[in-house]
Amino acid sequence: MYTFLLIVLIIDALLLIGVVLLQAGKGGGMAASFGGASSSADSIIGTRQAGNVLTKASWWLGGAFLAIAFILQLMSSRPRTPESVLDRPLSGSPRQAAPTAPTGAAPAVPLEPAPTTPAPTTPQGTGTPPAGRTP
Repeated sequence: MYTFLLIVLIIDALLLIGVVLLQAGKGGGMAASFGGASSSADSIIGTRQAGNVLTKASWWLGGAFLAIAFILQLMSSRPRTPESVLDRPLSGSPRQAAPTAPTGAAPAVPLEPAPTTPAPTTPQGTGTPPAGRTP
């Protein structure tokens, strides 16, 4: 559907360009150059009506262009929430990606490894931590 509307928009733009160029301006415009003072459109429906037809066509084509462009803009908007660049995995990293949990949620990984020795405890009643160990 998006491609079809895009093609219709391009065709509408080309028709709009042609209709605007065919309109007679203050200096006669391109409409007068196609056949002189009495072009084929002027001889069939008259000079005043030809100007009105081209004016109406340019208004309708311009309105259709704006409407189709607005619809295409609405169709191209993303319905999902934005995604952070930091959430994506690094593609060129030599590290392996963390395995995922079977439920599909990523496991929580600590930033630092857990200590392998137990933390020293304070002696009862002193309230101060023990002095640092010396080797």
